Amino acid sequence: MIDATAAFRFRRLGILAIFSIYLVILVGGLVRASGAGMGCPDWPTCFGQWVPPTHESQLPPDYHEIYAERGYKNTDFNLVKTWTEYANRLTGVAIGFIIILTAWASRIYLKADKGVFYLSLSVLFLVCFQGWLGSAVVASNLKPFMITLHMLLALFIVALLIYAIARSQKTFLSQLNTQNIPSSTHTLLIVLMLITLLQVVMGTQVREAVDFIANQHGYIDRIYWRDSFPIIFYVHRSFSAVVLFGNSWLSWRIIARLPKKHLLKTAIIHLMSLIVIAILAGVSLDRLGMPPIAQPIHLLIANLIFGVQFFIFICLKYSSNKYYKDS
Repeated sequence: MIDATAAFRFRRLGILAIFSIYLVILVGGLVRASGAGMGCPDWPTCFGQWVPPTHESQLPPDYHEIYAERGYKNTDFNLVKTWTEYANRLTGVAIGFIIILTAWASRIYLKADKGVFYLSLSVLFLVCFQGWLGSAVVASNLKPFMITLHMLLALFIVALLIYAIARSQKTFLSQLNTQNIPSSTHTLLIVLMLITLLQVVMGTQVREAVDFIANQHGYIDRIYWRDSFPIIFYVHRSFSAVVLFGNSWLSWRIIARLPKKHLLKTAIIHLMSLIVIAILAGVSLDRLGMPPIAQPIHLLIANLIFGVQFFIFICLKYSSNKYYKDS
């Protein structure tokens, strides 16, 4: 028998960990939108120091040559960019401690459901790997493939956390009445999650192109960036219609078949709201001269969309044994 207080503590820590990872994604988006990705050209230190300098005079006179020899040309100290990137790293470290606490709290499931414990432990190992991968991203001088891999791993970590928390609550989720929802909805959700992942990957490619264009323009004259957008931007923009209509179809299949105040109905409403916000943020990027704040918001919402889709998928999975309609 699992202690209710300990189970609540694990669930609370797990949810905090999920929101913390989304916070890191947002902060990371702010770092890239501000061009601060190389504000700290080394890792885990920043300009060779555990606490970054506050003025260029605190660096060696030949620091440009030092970092040029390491493969980082044109490395100039910028107080705002340096401390923006340093704040990003501190946020990551804080989340690491939350993940450790979550894994420790999950030990109460070792007898009742070992899967919850091993999922939480896997998250801890993956977060450690993600930290190493972050250093590799810096070492690669922000290579596009490394950035995309870094983003996809963050999505996978969130999915594992959602699964671990949902699994710890499977008794409750098994009581969800989903008897009127067609079983094909499960397959539809898988397709939609894959579409979302594809859209995120394309969005990452667009961001990489935008970063290159921004660097060419010295991060000014944003209204002219659109003239240099690659073809992947237009594919990504058009593909948003597939995301919208596909999830609208999913919503119609679920909402109309559920009673009021149902957990899945609430999740679907949040999902569609997020999709609309993501599209509006994308439109602002396209039509309003790439406002800096819209980039990280657009990225964050895209990640939240996948998270909500996966949560709905898990809810249907645990409710299927008892209620799921076969046709």
